[in-house]
Amino acid sequence: MLKFHYASLETCPEATGMVILIDVLRAFSTAAYAFSRGAKEIILVNGVEEALSLRSQIPSAKAMGEVGGLPPAGFDFGNSPTQIREQDFTGLTLIQRTGSGTQVAVRSTSADVLIAASFVLASPTIDYVRKLEPAEVTFVITGIHNNAEDLARAEYLEACLKGHKPDTKPFVRRVYDSIDAALHLDPDKPEFPLSDLDYCTRIDYFDFAMPITREDRRLVMRAIQP
Repeated sequence: MLKFHYASLETCPEATGMVILIDVLRAFSTAAYAFSRGAKEIILVNGVEEALSLRSQIPSAKAMGEVGGLPPAGFDFGNSPTQIREQDFTGLTLIQRTGSGTQVAVRSTSADVLIAASFVLASPTIDYVRKLEPAEVTFVITGIHNNAEDLARAEYLEACLKGHKPDTKPFVRRVYDSIDAALHLDPDKPEFPLSDLDYCTRIDYFDFAMPITREDRRLVMRAIQP
């Protein structure tokens, strides 16, 4: 029987086997929208300067991400599905740096298999996991506030992998009720679009999974049909 474990930003270096990194608001939701707009690959990095340096080394690369929820100086795009969903990324390499999602990817050094997950990729992620037939799965809750939205995503995935068909509405509600969602619900903070909550909770909106591989000391994420 498949066993499930949970880890955090602090404990993810100890996670082995298959490790599923969850960042609903917003890193891995934004990444999914970028792939839907034609991005070839997304390289996950730790720091802002690392992202900018790597961008200068790769022709036509773009830097995408956030510090404190907002795009750092010099970045081409922030961490918002609303901002990028109409962009044309055909054939481009994106370099992504965020405060939670890419941090756990960098820190999960003991994992044999890394997969990035969000609600928009629910069923494809489940299919990808089942195809690999792991004995154990560790869900990494990426946020620093015991993020309710990421925990909801992990518990939804676990229920589905156990063969259940959970009602999606309570899980979506937990995203809207989360601490991070409050910024998007505040009309005085237009830099955090309300529409991001909608885009990040469109369950099964895309038909691909996002595995992450280590290539030449880089963490490279791609969109893969399960």
